[in-house]
Amino acid sequence: MKVVIAGGHGKIALRLTRLLSARDDAVTGIVRNPDHVTDIEEAGGEAAVLDLEQSSVDDVATILEGADAVVFAAGAGPGSGAARKETVDRAASVLVADAATQAKVTRFLQVSAMGLDRADDPDVDEVFAVYLRAKAGADEYLMGTELAWTVLRPGLLTDDPGTGTVNLGEHVGGGVVTRDDVAAVLVELLDHPETAGTVYELVGGETPVAEALGA
Repeated sequence: MKVVIAGGHGKIALRLTRLLSARDDAVTGIVRNPDHVTDIEEAGGEAAVLDLEQSSVDDVATILEGADAVVFAAGAGPGSGAARKETVDRAASVLVADAATQAKVTRFLQVSAMGLDRADDPDVDEVFAVYLRAKAGADEYLMGTELAWTVLRPGLLTDDPGTGTVNLGEHVGGGVVTRDDVAAVLVELLDHPETAGTVYELVGGETPVAEALGA
């Protein structure tokens, strides 16, 4: 399988690259910073240097050509302001979805977030509310395409070692989940194209990752 990961230097993306490359899948990580190329290569992938905030659909489609699947795992990050939530978390996702359509790469996995309906909660920080709306807009756009999309909405992310067990479903309630386990679930979703058209929530749980889709 040939997989292209947008946001290839992210913590989930690097974990996913390691898992896929360990089983001899070909992985290309799209990164903005040339300094991150080495990290992608050390994880077993190849890097494509491209700034999604400054690129065209044609630019991205060139990288996606011949891929079996695209994973959108990019994000502006917790230290960024409201403007980059819009340009990365929403607009870059739309860009990559359009590029996938142009490149005829139908399988598209999107790493989103839980609790997107909290954007109008008065207790939510203003910048975080922009982030939630950006993620919701990205998901809505993707769901309106003809792509074979799957949206994964993990709970609060941690860098703890993966447990190998999760709670995965369309509605699972709040909770935390390790980035290791998110990456492992993404592998399962890539291996199960019949999950297209589904939005999953993900937190830690008791079901082994390999059995979570069946559960």
